[in-house]
Amino acid sequence: MSTFDKHDLSSFVGKHLVYTYDNGWNYELYVKNDRTVDYRIHSGMVGNRWVKDQRAYIVRVGESIYKISWTEPTGTDVSLIVNLGDRLFHGTIFFPRWVMNHPQRTVCFQNEHIAEMETYRDAGPAYPTEVIDEFATLTFVRDCGADNDEVINCPASELPKDFPAGLK
Repeated sequence: MSTFDKHDLSSFVGKHLVYTYDNGWNYELYVKNDRTVDYRIHSGMVGNRWVKDQRAYIVRVGESIYKISWTEPTGTDVSLIVNLGDRLFHGTIFFPRWVMNHPQRTVCFQNEHIAEMETYRDAGPAYPTEVIDEFATLTFVRDCGADNDEVINCPASELPKDFPAGLK
């Protein structure tokens, strides 16, 4: 029997996280509410891609451990585990072959290009899927409250050079 309420996401909703994967890729995630995330990719093969209002499945699996999963319009599947207590992160990303072959096509503000992403996804190829399975270190955590559209509101290329140091 668990000692925590697995349905209580109140300590997680509103979290703004910056993390760096062991492979060097730098990402940012905002848990907007109990069913939506915003994210921005700072570096890696799809660096400067950003997304708002991504529908996600968010669950609590430990005292301070959460799992977030979603499927993008690109056909990319993502599953993340966030361990706030140990400031540890693990991500598994399942890239369809077309994204691996043409990552630059996804580098945009996705919300303005959903139909285009779906067209690329449908044209494929989807297989073989490329699985990126990496640990990451949480380098920045803050509370921003729920449904704050100002947390992630521009591409990474428009952020100050010292980001996130200047944030409170």
